[in-house]
Amino acid sequence: SSSSIEFYGTSLPSTNIYPAFVFGTLTYLIIVFCNSLLILTIVVTKRLHRPMFLLLVNLPISDILGASGFFPHLVFSILTQNRMISPPACITQAFLIHLYGTGNILILNAMAYDRYIAICHPLKYNTIMTSNIIIKIILFIWILDFLSIAALFALTLRVKLCRTNIVDMYCNNPSFLKLACGDITVSNIYGVFLSIILMVGSLLTIVYTYAMILRTCVMTNNADAKKKAIQTCGTHLVVYLVLQINTTFTIFSHRFQNVSPFLRRAFGVSILIFPPFLDPIIYGLKTKELKESIMMFLKRHMGSTK
Repeated sequence: SSSSIEFYGTSLPSTNIYPAFVFGTLTYLIIVFCNSLLILTIVVTKRLHRPMFLLLVNLPISDILGASGFFPHLVFSILTQNRMISPPACITQAFLIHLYGTGNILILNAMAYDRYIAICHPLKYNTIMTSNIIIKIILFIWILDFLSIAALFALTLRVKLCRTNIVDMYCNNPSFLKLACGDITVSNIYGVFLSIILMVGSLLTIVYTYAMILRTCVMTNNADAKKKAIQTCGTHLVVYLVLQINTTFTIFSHRFQNVSPFLRRAFGVSILIFPPFLDPIIYGLKTKELKESIMMFLKRHMGSTK
């Protein structure tokens, strides 16, 4: 269908347009800056070229993808007060957002596995987590992410659209399918199957790895190692839980008619704001080595511009 799609939204009073535009633009710029800083610091700092950080660097890449799928169109629609989007642009936005959500969950699982090996099997760590294995894990994450989401949208693109009002503030697969008038059974089954495999699989991985880590921490006599392990894992766990709770609620709220649309939209938007905004701050401040490297990187580059 070539007709434009209209987002859910309320027109802002003219006095609120520019403050909302500035706030949205600043939020996006801060997200891009903080995540880019994290990427650059890890890339240029030789001592950070270790499995934990090589896996972590994928998180800000994914966060930038998600934020770039959401914010540019949002601030444009605030400024112009135009809530229309073309179907190809809608699919592109939805593709980026789903790529980000799935990518983050897969990356956080790989990071949990890395911490599990480091803390529970420290003597085997260097033989298991070799550079070769890390490259394979990273490639596996992105290929699996891309193919699973590409398959989701290959099914979605088969349906005929006969409605034009998206029920959310951005395009995503469940809200896009609500515009269809044909049979969407296959798309729905694949979407639910993918969500359940991803959520349950990742939850089992996280529960197992962190239970083993906790057991090892309780049994160790080294107070410093215990503190460092709990701090690192606590950081991962907070980031994972924020993403998992938000994602689970947003995905399954589309399946139930009695869920408040406001609540669904609030959770849906918060997925695209909080993880990209908080991830670089949480990891940058909580990981001592990373914090020191970021400070050195900034000093070196701020100093060279003077």
